[in-house]
Amino acid sequence: MMKIATQKQGGSRKPFGPWIAAAVLIAAAMAPQASFAQAKQTVAYIAPSLDISYWQWVAYGVKQRAKELGMNYVEFTSENSPAKQMDNVRTALTRGVSAIVMGPVSSTSTPPVLRLLKEKSVPIAFTGIGPQAGQTDFTSAVTANNYETGKIQGAYVCRLAKERGGNKVAMLSLPQDRENAQKYMKGAQESFKADGCELVQVLETHGLTVNEAVSQANDILTAHPDVKAIYGMYDEAATGAAKALQTRGLTGKVAVVTADGSPTTIRLLRDGAIQGIFLQEAVGQGIDATSQVFNALNHKPTTQELALKEPLVTKDTIDQPDAQATVKRVYPPSAGNY
Repeated sequence: MMKIATQKQGGSRKPFGPWIAAAVLIAAAMAPQASFAQAKQTVAYIAPSLDISYWQWVAYGVKQRAKELGMNYVEFTSENSPAKQMDNVRTALTRGVSAIVMGPVSSTSTPPVLRLLKEKSVPIAFTGIGPQAGQTDFTSAVTANNYETGKIQGAYVCRLAKERGGNKVAMLSLPQDRENAQKYMKGAQESFKADGCELVQVLETHGLTVNEAVSQANDILTAHPDVKAIYGMYDEAATGAAKALQTRGLTGKVAVVTADGSPTTIRLLRDGAIQGIFLQEAVGQGIDATSQVFNALNHKPTTQELALKEPLVTKDTIDQPDAQATVKRVYPPSAGNY
């Protein structure tokens, strides 16, 4: 027969039994909460470089959406190195993350990442830059509609050049080892050919800095003084081109059109130094990519190719409600005014 433990109190013995039973009930009640805490999902955001404001804004979107979904958030920067990118992936896996959102260093750097994550059954969504062509083992690529935007932007740039009395245009390009840059280029070249404009020079960025873009814009204007419009693939390209044109007294005489958008380029747009911005939703890409990996983790539908539209805004349309709604998915309030 089992004996019930007792304690002596005031000369009498009282059983421990009721206390033990109560403790068991409390432990049972707490167990689901403990399991829930251990099961909380974590998303890792791996940026190519957090020195670039665009990738900081993607991070804001990932972190904001993770919080809304009840996920933990960690972030890494790859310092524009494929080797560092792989180290970050391995570190994230060691730390037990549930999913990864990544802006890759380049499209060509993605195959080894995808092989490892497939082996570990960890979902990944890309932002801004998609994986290398032919890769299929990923949850989602949340990018801009680069090819269509390239065509529309190319047509708009050509039109502005002709309005300024010529048909020669130049381009400040993203690195062409990125699939998004390749799509921009393909679309733009098709429009230039169809609309009768000549692309006289293309200069690729190495650091996505304004100073580099100023230097490259000056090189273009020196080599091709008859250029009438500059096509920018990224935000700093427009800022740099606008500065170069201002120094030369050519503001408005050579058109500048860019993709992305920031408080700086929106101010330049309002001032007439830039003629158009095709808005790319950096924050929105972070939000949507996080939603995609969360859906994958929780057995909900996902979309593998999610190409967000890049609407054109001009000085005349930037303050319209639909434009302002898009701008608020481009950069966070902390970045500046809309």
